[in-house]
Amino acid sequence: MNRTPASQAASKPNPARAQNAFQGDLMAHIRDLPTAWQGAFASPATQRILHDVNDFLQDELTQGMQIFPSRPLRALLEVAPHDVQVVVIGQDPYHGPNQAQGLAFSVPDTCRTPPSLRNMFAELQREYPWNETPQSNNLARWARQGTLLLNTTLTVRAHQPASHAKCGWSALTDAILIHVLGEARPKVFMLWGNHAQSKQALLHSHPPKGPVTILKCNHPSPLSARRPPCPFIGCGHFEQANVWLREHEQTGINWLNT
Repeated sequence: MNRTPASQAASKPNPARAQNAFQGDLMAHIRDLPTAWQGAFASPATQRILHDVNDFLQDELTQGMQIFPSRPLRALLEVAPHDVQVVVIGQDPYHGPNQAQGLAFSVPDTCRTPPSLRNMFAELQREYPWNETPQSNNLARWARQGTLLLNTTLTVRAHQPASHAKCGWSALTDAILIHVLGEARPKVFMLWGNHAQSKQALLHSHPPKGPVTILKCNHPSPLSARRPPCPFIGCGHFEQANVWLREHEQTGINWLNT
C-alpha cells in the first residue's frame, strides 16, 4: 500500500492532541458496531480491505500523525440500517482539530459553521421561511431520525484534506451503501456534487430491495452552491425528500432545529 512520506512538513501534527483525534484499532470500532451493521463487512474481500485500512491508520499513528475523527464509524452508531430514510453522501472529514464528528457535514456547536453547512442552512431557510429557530451545527438530530450522514472516506490526516482518500475507505463505504440498499424501507439518496454523484453507478448496479429515489444538484460549497447547471441553493431537496417519503408512508425528517 502506498504511504505518504512522513517528511512532509504539513503532516507533522501539533503536539497537543485534539479531543477528536483517532486513537487507533479500527477493528475494535468495527466489533463495537450494532449487529445490524456487521453484515456490511462480512465478506472475505471486505475483511481484507478492513485490515489494510487498519494497518494504514496504525502506520500513520506510529509516524506521529494526528488523524480525525475519534469515531470514524459514528454514522453507523446513530441509525440502524433498517431505519435509514435518507442518505447524504459527503467526501472526507473536516481536517481541523475538534471539527469532525464522524457525521458528514456535521461539526460541534462550539465550532464555527463551515461554509457548506452554512449553505445547507441557507437552503433550509429558503424552503422553510417561517422557521426562526437557529440551526445547530451538530446534525446528530438528523441521523437519529433516519439520515445516514456518510462520508466516502472516513478519516483524514490533520490539516491535509483528502489525505486518506486512497487508503481503501471508498470500498468500505461502498459496502455500507450496498448494505443499506438491501433494506426494504423506502429511502432518498441526496447526491450533491460530482463526488457524491459518482456513486450513482453503484446504486444502479445493486438493485435495491425497496423503493429508492435520487436527488442531484451541485455541492453546497460556496464554489458551486449558486452556479449552474443545478445550483444547490434553490434545489428544494429537503422538502422534496419528505414529500416523496410521505408518499411512501414514511415519517420523513424534521430538518429544523426545533
